[in-house]
Amino acid sequence: MKTIVFGLIGAVLAMPCFAQSVDAPAVKAGDSWTYRTTVEKGTSGWGQSQSEVTVSHVTSSSIYYTSKQSGSTQPATEAFVGADWSRSRDVNGKETVVNRPLSFPLSAGKTWEVQYTEQHPNKMHRFEQWNNKFTVVGFETVEVPAGKFKAIKVEEEGRWNAELEPAQKVVQGAQVMQGGTTMVTQMQKTTAEPATGRTYKAFWYVPEVKRWVKSVEEYYGSNGVRSERYTGELQSYKLSE
Repeated sequence: MKTIVFGLIGAVLAMPCFAQSVDAPAVKAGDSWTYRTTVEKGTSGWGQSQSEVTVSHVTSSSIYYTSKQSGSTQPATEAFVGADWSRSRDVNGKETVVNRPLSFPLSAGKTWEVQYTEQHPNKMHRFEQWNNKFTVVGFETVEVPAGKFKAIKVEEEGRWNAELEPAQKVVQGAQVMQGGTTMVTQMQKTTAEPATGRTYKAFWYVPEVKRWVKSVEEYYGSNGVRSERYTGELQSYKLSE
């Protein structure tokens, strides 16, 4: 009986911690984070790089920052994201959110979605339709080169559908006629075909760091096989006073 009572008390005491809510950080100019990124493509492609993200200025709706790869002689890339680190770009002539790894306040069980359809995104696809669902899993400990942190984990599972652009292919053949052989060339137009795939992403956000300390992004083709994986791990960070 004592064991049951102890278990109940333990469950009650653990509930406030699990239900803890995390508010948006006060990001400031000068805040910087250095990440090590590992890229895996297919079964043989592999590479690592290191880059530093530094906040240049902040407004009520956006974070402006620079990103520079370590060892590169190229100038830093200047870009902006939303105040929640969401990324937007032009889709069909309209600025559209295409990735939102965080949606403050964060609390275990919270969900949100990012959906959009893009016409003619590239030469191969007539359109692409993306449907991504994010879920706050809860708190867990994660260890990266910068140290060990108590993070709140966010997972994303997404699906994309596309339609391939119709294409033309050249078919050649020999036609035997009276007096000799003639090569005949014909143009055949293929019909549009559907394509599908899935994505999986995970972000370990740490409030005192003001950003995630680890991220994983995976992309799967219509055959169910992973084609790409990107893993980012925090190596160091510096926050403004």
